[in-house]
Amino acid sequence: MRYKMLDLLRVGLLFTLIGFSGIGVAGTDNPDFEQLKKNYYDSHPGKGSHGAYWAPIPIQKYWNPKDFYKPPKTVQGEFGRNDCISCHEAATPGAFHAWKNSVHGDLAAIRNLPDSDVRAYKKQKLAEVEANLAKQGLLKQGQRLDQVGCIDCHGGVGKETVNHAENLVMPDRAACGTCHVGEFAEAESEKNQEWPQKQWGKGHPSHAVDWEANVENTVWAAMPQREVAQGCDMCHYQQNKCDGCHTRHSFSAAEARQPEACSTCHNGVDHNEFENFMMSKHGTQYQTLGKAKWNFEVPLKDAIAKGGYTAPTCQLCHFEYQGDYSHNLVRKVRWAFNPTPAIADNLGHSWFEDRKTAWVDTCSLCHSASFAKAYLDAADKGTIQGLQVEQEAKKVVTQLYEDGLLVGQKTNRPAPPLPEKDAPAGFFQLFWAKGNNPSHIERIHADMWEHDVIKHYKGIFHANPGGFTYTEGWSNLMKDYSEIMDENTRLRESAAQAKIAKASVNSTATVPASESGGSGLGLTGLLLIALGLGVAYKIFGPFGKKSEADEASEEAK
Repeated sequence: MRYKMLDLLRVGLLFTLIGFSGIGVAGTDNPDFEQLKKNYYDSHPGKGSHGAYWAPIPIQKYWNPKDFYKPPKTVQGEFGRNDCISCHEAATPGAFHAWKNSVHGDLAAIRNLPDSDVRAYKKQKLAEVEANLAKQGLLKQGQRLDQVGCIDCHGGVGKETVNHAENLVMPDRAACGTCHVGEFAEAESEKNQEWPQKQWGKGHPSHAVDWEANVENTVWAAMPQREVAQGCDMCHYQQNKCDGCHTRHSFSAAEARQPEACSTCHNGVDHNEFENFMMSKHGTQYQTLGKAKWNFEVPLKDAIAKGGYTAPTCQLCHFEYQGDYSHNLVRKVRWAFNPTPAIADNLGHSWFEDRKTAWVDTCSLCHSASFAKAYLDAADKGTIQGLQVEQEAKKVVTQLYEDGLLVGQKTNRPAPPLPEKDAPAGFFQLFWAKGNNPSHIERIHADMWEHDVIKHYKGIFHANPGGFTYTEGWSNLMKDYSEIMDENTRLRESAAQAKIAKASVNSTATVPASESGGSGLGLTGLLLIALGLGVAYKIFGPFGKKSEADEASEEAK
């Protein structure tokens, strides 16, 4: 759940015959589909290491069809290609018409495009798909695809019939990869990323392992509210399927090239990339000019020269690396999902520096290299400044936990459900609460590190001024910080007063009445008298001093 990102960008690793012209990813030239498919299934986490703690609910068969989908038994029999089409025209007209108007539904329209049409590149893509299928023995050499119909995706490419109750499938990433081998290889290559100081696990964070990040999250597995938890699946399924960005059954590359394609997942309190983009000058250009004038049918590599782009989109920046555009979106990742000291302390390492240089090159498509480097330098330093505030607050909260001073820590702090483990201001406390777990100060810090410092970072890197200064980011970090410091003072003063009171009670218990003049007054009584005298002093002033009224009366006499 937490690996959502990026961080990075759930822009979408989805492969269709009208996909992005992805090129130049190491290890993806002439990929072997059978080996790719084997590696994909061998490395798929399934239910993950915490699988014993949760059971799938029905909707999850659509988020992870590989493990959970079973053909419905409501429809029995063997059906042919045209049977599927005629039945679903009536049964699911929305899906039918989306498919019919798509490239899949009319391959002839692609073959007949003139070379002057910006979509003409799809003719080459179609030839690549046919070559891929011929290599796998699914088409004869030189044979053309007539159509990509229901049965090709839900039964198998080239099948003429399917047993609806026995063999129907819900397509997964590998099913799309059958035709779109290059895109499949590009997307899977995200798994090869390794951080130099092991800040993240291999391949993380990325779309290629986002389901793994989900099922390995302890609070996600621990939550008994499975209908709520599956909301995380609705974004963390890019590892499983290809319709998160080019939506079924249109599978439109033009859709997937627009920022809204990313917005379903890349929004909200811990990854508000879409909001920041739309409020930046980049987003202003997109909203005022792009919707009417930019041509999203043009491949990303030609977006500026032929598509009329006057500003970047999410896709133009994040699919690009050294001039190539690919479904591997993590080749320039530096800060990942959230800022951490392990990243901040190592930005001078060549791994990070090389990626920063690549970002300067990307920004230089529109800006001078000097401007790009100056802004990225400022963004790095501004992110570190926000992180420093959060880390100071973290020490305070952690020390309170270690000292046992959190509200209810010794009397009303239930342990979280397994496999989660208790910890101060943990990620789990955003999704689970019982008694005084979390305490108020912990929840503030959880919001601080998992929401506000991330929004600060996202705002500054997406060039949204209010996103890291006032509306979000720094101002909220200051608010969090002051609340945590106030709560720390209150808790520690309360603990000190309780310690004094306990000591006084113990002292009273050890002083016999005879030793206190036989009155039995004791130390506690003396303390109360002293307190009363103090209050009287505050109200009436020093004892023995005449009031102003008395002095005036004497003068009158």
